[in-house]
Amino acid sequence: MPYFRFDEMKSHHLNPHLSTTQGPVIEAQTMYFRCVTKQAGQQSKLHYHPNEFMAFLLEGEFDSVVGDEQHRVKPGTLVHIPSNAQHSFCAGPSGIRYLYLKDRTWTLIGAAVDEALPDTARSATEVARDIAAGKYPGREKAPEKSQAITAGLGNCHYVMCNGFDGEKPSGHHEQWVNGMNLSWAYVQSPAGNEIAEGSAAHELLAYVISGKLDTQVGNDQHNAVEGDVIHVPRGVGYRWTVSGQGPARYALARSTTRLEQQVAQNGAADNWRG
Repeated sequence: MPYFRFDEMKSHHLNPHLSTTQGPVIEAQTMYFRCVTKQAGQQSKLHYHPNEFMAFLLEGEFDSVVGDEQHRVKPGTLVHIPSNAQHSFCAGPSGIRYLYLKDRTWTLIGAAVDEALPDTARSATEVARDIAAGKYPGREKAPEKSQAITAGLGNCHYVMCNGFDGEKPSGHHEQWVNGMNLSWAYVQSPAGNEIAEGSAAHELLAYVISGKLDTQVGNDQHNAVEGDVIHVPRGVGYRWTVSGQGPARYALARSTTRLEQQVAQNGAADNWRG
């Protein structure tokens, strides 16, 4: 199915020992895509995971730590968390809502910065079971075995726009941040603009922030509006046109050749539920 809405999906709280983040999960071929929330003042513990992570803020403000860098994040900013980088988010007084992207070389379960990574990723079910039994995950620390990167990452925060209600664009504009496994764009596009590819070179996930897109993915058609997610598997043809008076603003996630090769060789992680 190429079309989703997060507000129609079940929400998950997957790392209660590390994070207060909650939200649904879309499992694509090579990526996990979510729209998640934190309530006012909620903060994750410093943690890490082998898969690359990108977070794009839609609402609210939060204090971010990535490696040894601290930043106050506002809507329209992308936070890039490289593989094994330590990170933590603390929501501001109004709470936050953000788009969340991870590659599927590992699951959705991480480790605290003073813990070793398990040989294989734990599932959410295993974590929940241990918490219920009083075996709080991470009680036995092993900082000397941690793989967390704590410094030297450079800038990991990218202001892609100053909010989502600016003047309408005169032309199609994409602003990209390219990681090792994941790429992310903020797109502004005027009425009538069309994007099409006969066979998608990479897997794509698009989230409509505002405006309307008349879309086709393979043989499926849909008039996408705010909050809709469009999934284009690699190798499938697609087209979308900005409809109505425009403009349309949307976030666009894309897999990289490196990630596709890793998944082809090792398979995609699939046991986050348990």
